[in-house]
Amino acid sequence: MQAWQVHENGEPGEVLRLADVARPVPGDGQVLLRVRAANINFPDALLCRGQYQVRPPLPFTPGVEICGETEDGRRVIANPALPHGGFAEYAVADAAALLPAPDALDDAEAAALHIGYQTGWFGLHRRAGLEAGETLLVHAAAGGVGSAAVQLGKAVGATVIGVVGGPAKAAVARELGCDVVIDRRAEDVVAAVREATGGRGADVVYDPVGGEAYTQSAKVVAFEGRIIVVGFAGGTIPSPALNHALVKNYSIMGLHWGLYNTKNPKLVQHCHEQLTELAARRAIKPLVSERVPLSGAAAAVQKVADGLTTGRVAVVMEEAAA
Repeated sequence: MQAWQVHENGEPGEVLRLADVARPVPGDGQVLLRVRAANINFPDALLCRGQYQVRPPLPFTPGVEICGETEDGRRVIANPALPHGGFAEYAVADAAALLPAPDALDDAEAAALHIGYQTGWFGLHRRAGLEAGETLLVHAAAGGVGSAAVQLGKAVGATVIGVVGGPAKAAVARELGCDVVIDRRAEDVVAAVREATGGRGADVVYDPVGGEAYTQSAKVVAFEGRIIVVGFAGGTIPSPALNHALVKNYSIMGLHWGLYNTKNPKLVQHCHEQLTELAARRAIKPLVSERVPLSGAAAAVQKVADGLTTGRVAVVMEEAAA
C-alpha cells in the first residue's frame, strides 16, 4: 500500500515521504481499516516536527482522524493507532473506539466531525456549561477547531463573536453564522468585543490559539465568565495571572479531550450521538474547504501548519471519491 512516512522530524513539507509499504497488522483489540478520507489536524504538523505530546517511533505515518471502512463494509470514524496513521491507504484503530459515520455526512465531512467537534462539545457543554442567550467568543473562528465551536455555539442558541485574521477568513466566519466578526489584523479585538457586548464581555471564550489571544480573552471575559484553553496554535503558551482571575471573578478551564477516551469513554459515545443528531438536522456540518488526493497530503499538512487554510482540509482516497 501507499503511505506517507516521517523518517526524521521537521517541517511536514520537507520530511513527509510517500512510499510503498506493507499493510499494517492489527494488534490485540485492533482492526484494519481501509481509509476513505483522512482529516488534517494541527497535531499532524506537530507530530512531524516532534513537538506533540505523543512521539511515535520513527518512521511513522501521521493522520489522527479518519473515516474508514471495516472488512465487513461498515463506514466508521476512528483515531488511528500510531505509528500507523491515516495518511495511507490502510490504517489500524482500536476496535472499541470505532464510531459509526453519520449518514448525513460524506467521507471527508465524517472524517472532520470527530476531534474538533468532540473538543467543542466537551469544552462548551461539559466544561463551560454554555447556555442559550449567552455570548461566546471564538478565536480562530474560521479554522478547523474554531469553526466547529461556532456551529455548536449557534446550535445551542448563543450569540457568537468570531475573531479571525484577514478578510477572507472573516467572510468564512460570517458564512458559518457568527453574529459578529472581528478581524484581528484590522481591528482592536478588545475594543470590538466590548463594543459588541455593551461593555459586559463574553460569557465563554474558546481559545485554541494562546499567546496574545489569551491576553485578549482575559481582558474581555465577563463576570463569572469561563475561558476554555483548548490549545496553543499561535505557538506561545501563556502564563495566566491568577490574581486577575480572582479580582475579575472568572474561571480558566483546561480541556484535554483525549483523556475522556480513557477516563470516561461512554461520554465520548454520548457526545458522538449528540453530534450525529445535530448533523442529521443540519445544525452542524463540518466545513471542508479543500479535498486533496493522497499524493497531495504532504503539501496540505504544510498549509495547515502555516495557518493558510480555513475549516478543514481532507485527504480523500480516489476509490472513495469515485
